[in-house]
Amino acid sequence: MNMTRRAFLVGSLSVGIVPLRAMEPISRVGTPKLKLSLAAYSFRQHLPNYRGGQAPGNADMDMLGFVEYAAGLDLDGVELTSYFLPQPCPDELALQLKRRCHVLGLDISGGAIGNNYAYPPGDELDRQMAYTEQWLKTYALMGAPVIRVFAGQPQSADMDEQQAVAHIKRNLNQAGRMAAPYGVILAIENHDFTTRIDRYLDVLAAVDSPWIAANLDSGNIASTPDPYKELERIAPYAVNVQIKVKIPRNGVKEDADLARLVAIMRDAGYSGYIVLEYEEPEDPYQMVPHYLAELRNAMA
Repeated sequence: MNMTRRAFLVGSLSVGIVPLRAMEPISRVGTPKLKLSLAAYSFRQHLPNYRGGQAPGNADMDMLGFVEYAAGLDLDGVELTSYFLPQPCPDELALQLKRRCHVLGLDISGGAIGNNYAYPPGDELDRQMAYTEQWLKTYALMGAPVIRVFAGQPQSADMDEQQAVAHIKRNLNQAGRMAAPYGVILAIENHDFTTRIDRYLDVLAAVDSPWIAANLDSGNIASTPDPYKELERIAPYAVNVQIKVKIPRNGVKEDADLARLVAIMRDAGYSGYIVLEYEEPEDPYQMVPHYLAELRNAMA
């Protein structure tokens, strides 16, 4: 059925008919294959922060330093968060990171940007789209297969939730068309406005691009007595998974059951990267190796 449907889509596009479709669960073949990655965001206190055009501030490592450190942690890949790279990132640096990761035996499992697609047509939305395309170019140059993006949330008092959702749906479809020529998937994270999973799935259902999918973040769930059940609803759509060491139950953080999180992804047939994104206040140099070992054991 998948091949027949794909052939239909290709044929329809060739004659100028563009069929709309809701996002479907990711179709995969074979047993789940899980790989382990580390998000640069885990070391945000140690990296230069260029987000929003601000001065990078004091830092004791740059992104190349993070890659060197990660290479000693028995990882399969690294997620190179855009906040800690110059804005825009010079092509020479992108290629240098690509080469260094390769010779150290690391994939660049993905990237991450800080966008907002809740704007109506206008100058600010144009800036958001230009920002997205800037990083599509950079991450494509690095060879990253996926970028974590945000859906967004209302940015003004006169925009209600329904209007924001309508803007997000329209703009995500535009972003999907933008991503296609670069061959990079934009993975929507359940974050802020879309920590309510009913809303998040409603947004996903309106997407008609194969270059938009889900980024499951285990720590971003609106108040619920069973956060794991909510994550099970996202898992079939995920092309990237970010694991936090805390999970909110009824709005209160507790230690995450890492083995259960890995099992949820396996049960959904997920193949791809499990990315540790460490956000707790303790020293990541001490805690990240510990949690990577826990994840590695759960994945084994």
